[in-house]
Amino acid sequence: MQVPKKQRKYCPFCKKHTEHTIEEAKRRARRQDTKSQRRFLRKLKGYGSFPKENPKGREKPTRKLDFRYKCSVCGKRHSIGKGFRIKKLEFQKE
Repeated sequence: MQVPKKQRKYCPFCKKHTEHTIEEAKRRARRQDTKSQRRFLRKLKGYGSFPKENPKGREKPTRKLDFRYKCSVCGKRHSIGKGFRIKKLEFQKE
């Protein structure tokens, strides 16, 4: 899917339509301090293999993308919705 690098979008901070540059949000590592993650790591420790069967062949063929829109007037970033699934992303050259 080809996406233009600049789009006119509504800025919730300026409260008007302005030119926005689009960038893809970077993926972050999982939080290590949540209760479920601590339980999972404790289960992994000293076990030698995965604690439950690893789901192979059931992964989704696409990844979910999240766009960040940066306003050219105020410089603030915002996102719209929860993202969408796409196989290949390509930004159009201007």
